[in-house]
Amino acid sequence: MDLRRILLNLKIARRSLVQFKWRTSLAVLGVFFGTFSLIIVSNLSGSLAVKTEQEIDSLGTNLLIVRSGIVRRVGAGTPLMSQATNLTPEDARAIKDSIPSVAALSAAGYKTFPVRYGNVSLKGILVGGVEPNFQDIRNFHAREGSFISEQDNLDRNKVAVLGRTVVEKLFGDEDPIGKYILIWRVPFQVIGIMEEKGSDVSGADQDNQIFIPLQTFLKTLVNKTNVSNIFVQITRDDLIPATKTDMEALLRKRHKIGPGQNDDFAVIDMKDVMALKTQAMDLITVLGRIAAAVSFIIGGLGILSIMILIVNERKLEIGIRRAVGSRKRDIILQFLIESSIISLAGGTIGVFSGALLSVVLLRVLKYPFSLSLAGLAIAFGASVLVGILAGIYPSKKATQFEPVDIIRT
Repeated sequence: MDLRRILLNLKIARRSLVQFKWRTSLAVLGVFFGTFSLIIVSNLSGSLAVKTEQEIDSLGTNLLIVRSGIVRRVGAGTPLMSQATNLTPEDARAIKDSIPSVAALSAAGYKTFPVRYGNVSLKGILVGGVEPNFQDIRNFHAREGSFISEQDNLDRNKVAVLGRTVVEKLFGDEDPIGKYILIWRVPFQVIGIMEEKGSDVSGADQDNQIFIPLQTFLKTLVNKTNVSNIFVQITRDDLIPATKTDMEALLRKRHKIGPGQNDDFAVIDMKDVMALKTQAMDLITVLGRIAAAVSFIIGGLGILSIMILIVNERKLEIGIRRAVGSRKRDIILQFLIESSIISLAGGTIGVFSGALLSVVLLRVLKYPFSLSLAGLAIAFGASVLVGILAGIYPSKKATQFEPVDIIRT
């Protein structure tokens, strides 16, 4: 087909679609929503996958967490963690000495306390008593100043390392290093500021907490011998399941838990937690793609209906074109061009709008930037395919009209 014939078909298509502009707009809108939603889902799911990987890395490498208490189900299947008080630093040492696959571990105790500096008071700040290797196991390091040392822990020194959020609330723009704060009326000297960590898997702000030596925490603040958590780093990823089983057996023996009795602790594999989160994200992605498919179907039906209407109202034009020498394939191509223009318009607008909104959403939600080129290509290709498929039946129907019968009527 020569260029002049193509330009003529495009001119006729433009005139026809403008004539039915409201119906055309509705058909374009259907394709737009399909393309738009598919791109949003692709970009958000890609960004969430990156964020999940970042969260796993931020938790620590090959990490198991032993937590004091047991998960119980109360009411309508709601899991709750009851607090037990018999997880001790001695349990941590037993795990380290008895299980060869344990590379390192760090016991920790947590409790909320009021914190004050000058005239600024904060309520309910999470204070963690940790050991010096906590920052390496949890991949959470001091950015300024220094972290807790082994000597600080042995001597029960009253020193503190602050999270970024606590620094902003207590000190504003003032440098906190060397200053003293009160944690439950006990003065602590600030020796460091933690790097920004953001929210953890549960959504809690990890920057809104304070770290002090574990022995200082146990003897000075809570006057107890039990800890809340033991963070355990395993030598290799493939050894995590077996190590988890060995740890559970060891702790049951140490805590004298008989057969059939519930554990008073929980060993949590963070990858299992992230796997549950990934499953939830996958479900959301599937639902989003179903919504996009429904939108494409609605858009395709809209194109189909408007093309059938256009064919029926242009019988005379079709008859005259056939009578003066237009071939059936010219008629088919004409209506396929018109249906494709509708889908291309909806697809193009959907691609640009979806990409733009994705960027805005990722910035607002503070998610990693992820623009799926494959998602853009698939969404645009789907919009074009919808237009072509929706235009096949009307274009074939247009060729079934006999020129003589049309002119007579």
